[in-house]
Amino acid sequence: MTNERRVLVHPDGASLVGAVAARFLTKLVDLLDEFDEVNVVLTGGTVGGAVQRAVASSSMRDSIDWTRVHFWWGDERFLPKQDPERNETQAREALLSLIPTPESHIHPYPASDEIADLDRAADAYATVLAEHAPAGKTVPRFDIVFLGVGPDGHIASLFPERDGYHSGTKTVVGVVDAPKPPPLRLSLTLPALNSADRIWMVLAGAEKASALGLALAGASEDEVPVAGVQGRKRTVFFVDQEAAAQVPSNLIVSSY
Repeated sequence: MTNERRVLVHPDGASLVGAVAARFLTKLVDLLDEFDEVNVVLTGGTVGGAVQRAVASSSMRDSIDWTRVHFWWGDERFLPKQDPERNETQAREALLSLIPTPESHIHPYPASDEIADLDRAADAYATVLAEHAPAGKTVPRFDIVFLGVGPDGHIASLFPERDGYHSGTKTVVGVVDAPKPPPLRLSLTLPALNSADRIWMVLAGAEKASALGLALAGASEDEVPVAGVQGRKRTVFFVDQEAAAQVPSNLIVSSY
């Protein structure tokens, strides 16, 4: 198994979402055969939410032992608990409320009305990550990390031309003055994301084509953060035809 980047192109957004949901459920079956528990990192955004809804509505959903799956988030908007804009709130509505995953296996970031200070909230989430990490590690064994990609190439809440978010020893950072609302966020750092065995990036639309093309052409991670994403075993971009417009043809594969 290699860690080469691969791009899987689907005809449109609907087929993309359906294919990723089916692939995720199939992979979970394999992972639960191999491990007692599995760790999945969720993402927000339009496509991320659509994939979660597709998983919830799939006929394969009930073939998964969800009691052995832990859910984490790559980033979160620093808003009050149950705010509809929180990734946690959206994921609970789309998927988590519909499957029998124990509440103790759902690991949201602190909300702003639980820990008011952004940096303290980041440290609190880092502590939870470390508590579930293997010996000598600072984060759990992330089996699958889902990421969206912004038109500017940001992933999680790691935005272009920002210091301290892409390297170093921290696993979680507080983000201030984010270029899209809300301005305060919490995010895994790039090293924490890249500790994952598999990173699956799901993106659709022509507005994503430039960032994806730059990332795959060797742009710097400071300029285009998605360029720095590299899973330990697999790094896969699941895209629709519009988002694939600037992808080098030699990186496009027909199957996983």
